[in-house]
Amino acid sequence: MNTTVANDPGSQDTEAVAQISIEQKETEGLSQGQIVRRRFFRHRGALVSMIVLALIIVMAFTSVGVNLWGLRITGWWQYSWEQIPPKINNGVPTLSLWPLQLGDHPFGQDEVGRDIFAVVMRGAQQSIMVMVIAGVVATTIGVVIGALAGYYRKWTDSVLMRFTDIIITIPLIVIGSVLGNTFGSLGAAVLGVVIGIFAWTTMARLVRGEFLSLREREFVDAARVSGARDRRIIFRHILPNAVGVIVVNATLLMAGAILLESALSYLGFGVQSPDTSLGKIVSDNQAAFSTRPWLFWWPGIFIIAIALCVNFIGDGLRDAFDPRQKKMPSERAMARAGRASGPIAPNGNATAGTDAASVTVGMQTAFTGDVVNFNDPRPEEPGDVQHKPLDPER
Repeated sequence: MNTTVANDPGSQDTEAVAQISIEQKETEGLSQGQIVRRRFFRHRGALVSMIVLALIIVMAFTSVGVNLWGLRITGWWQYSWEQIPPKINNGVPTLSLWPLQLGDHPFGQDEVGRDIFAVVMRGAQQSIMVMVIAGVVATTIGVVIGALAGYYRKWTDSVLMRFTDIIITIPLIVIGSVLGNTFGSLGAAVLGVVIGIFAWTTMARLVRGEFLSLREREFVDAARVSGARDRRIIFRHILPNAVGVIVVNATLLMAGAILLESALSYLGFGVQSPDTSLGKIVSDNQAAFSTRPWLFWWPGIFIIAIALCVNFIGDGLRDAFDPRQKKMPSERAMARAGRASGPIAPNGNATAGTDAASVTVGMQTAFTGDVVNFNDPRPEEPGDVQHKPLDPER
């Protein structure tokens, strides 16, 4: 029997409800942390970036060891960034992809004979340290200022936001150059603190906006009525609900911090000799770009890789924390949900012998039978003495 299917507007609503039902079924019985973790691990770019960043960190801190404030731990690589071994093959990299072999100097040697692999690993250590410290300091300052401004409003908001506007008007690269030239010789940790002190403005504005919205919610009113103090309301009730925005923008701050550190070190205002960083390696070897390009390539590749990995991780965290970022179910998932519900027999309003059937997806029933021969359940209009089929326009 030929069946004519009408495209009624209700089918779109049924599909939307089915998609929501599938999303709710996937997260049923899970806590908020489990839902966020599940969404994050489904983001392939963020997952791959997290693995790559972890490998870079492990390789940087284990290969040439750690030397922090007099604490020296040796690594598994045969050279350190301070040694000057004899030149091999005129300093050309011994790394070969086919056949795969590392050799004694996989990244090559510079003019004086230092192993570039050891130097790059030391530079990656310092740049990662600046990135993490600057991100933590900037996030802490931005969250505190944004939370106070958004919660108390009035004159507190005016004073803190005008102070934020003053910091924003001063170019960060200028502040970093002046302070980096002064404190860069004290090490990467101090430079990270200096960068973090002036990189919190964006975080403060975003946290303020979240607090202005969340302070009007019912759970905040309930906490006030129960006698909770302002400090408890801010840090125990509102702040956990703004953690998504904070975590995402903290990763963006860290990515910007490593780029700023590289720029400052390239200009000579960042980490000072005898220590090094990725930006300083690029600056020290810029004259050899045409004759020994591998001295320029490797630190640049690590700068780009670290910044991209942090940005992709931030993108995955944004999708995981934002409840509006819903995964669209595929056609296979929709069909599987329909088969699991099974067909439902047509009701008594259908004509005899009709092959009509309906499928329940989620909590909605979608009719898939013969719409033309379906009897109109509404009463006949005055003067209508014949039993006519259902008029689609009626």
